[in-house]
Amino acid sequence: THWLLWALLACSCAAAQLHRDPTLDNHWDLWKKTYGKQYKEKGSCGACWAFSAVGALEAQLKLKTGNLVSLSAQNLVDCSTEKYSNKGCNGGFMTAAFQYIIDNNGIDSDASYPYKAMDGKCRYDSKNRAATCSKYTELPFGSEDDLKEAVANKGPVSVAIDASHPSFFLYKSGVYYDPSCTQNVNHGVLVVGYGNLNGKDYWLVKNSWGINFGDKGYIRMARNSGNHCGIANYCSYPEI
Repeated sequence: THWLLWALLACSCAAAQLHRDPTLDNHWDLWKKTYGKQYKEKGSCGACWAFSAVGALEAQLKLKTGNLVSLSAQNLVDCSTEKYSNKGCNGGFMTAAFQYIIDNNGIDSDASYPYKAMDGKCRYDSKNRAATCSKYTELPFGSEDDLKEAVANKGPVSVAIDASHPSFFLYKSGVYYDPSCTQNVNHGVLVVGYGNLNGKDYWLVKNSWGINFGDKGYIRMARNSGNHCGIANYCSYPEI
């Protein structure tokens, strides 16, 4: 199943303070190109939240060091569990994943702790630590403007969306808009850019269902269309 347990967490996080820049470019597809060969496949395990979280942290690591390192989603599935209200393959929270990495002082590489698509015993080994997280920021609820600025100024942002409709599963091209899409989010993904296609504003979103989903694993979701599918409701990004 592809679903996400979601709630606002009462844990400490940095407040978003982004500089508003009206000249922000409308074509931020750089991260799609950067991450085109770094694709995750979620399989039958409902670990969308873990892939969204590691994707955001991988981006920050790339921005800070210039190195593109795959981080271990399985580390999060196995280790950021009850204490963080995460349930492994049965769903979780991106913000709680960031908090685990902060508390744990690191996350292992995917190479040392590969994805198994099932719940397992925590096997974190600090010798294989590939990244750390100092804090994370949650954006204002429902603000597409703040999401746009964060993507432009900070990098890819973890978000939650309503992905429960057949039209989402069947998406192949164009800008996704389904009037039946709600604000009740159930799936964690990563916003990596934004743009305009044939007069329609969109968010460029990286999913975790393999390259056969959508446009080689990505979907363009309607932007500036009333916070379509709740995409701006629960947005967060980590910092190294």
